[in-house]
Amino acid sequence: MDDMKRGTREGVDEAKKAWRARDGEDLGDKAANLGDDVRRTAANAGDDIRHAEHDVEHDVEHGTDTPR
Repeated sequence: MDDMKRGTREGVDEAKKAWRARDGEDLGDKAANLGDDVRRTAANAGDDIRHAEHDVEHDVEHGTDTPR
């Protein structure tokens, strides 16, 4: 599921970049593209953290990994 969300985020951002560049790229377009990149990176990092947390919880519940 996370891969689908990543792909969707990247596709949406690429569409936005293309739309903004249709009449040439100005400073506002660059700032908006940077904002999109930051939001996408933060969302992907959040997904990674949530996934890692779930893995740890699963390991603890099932005794498949022992804490050190």
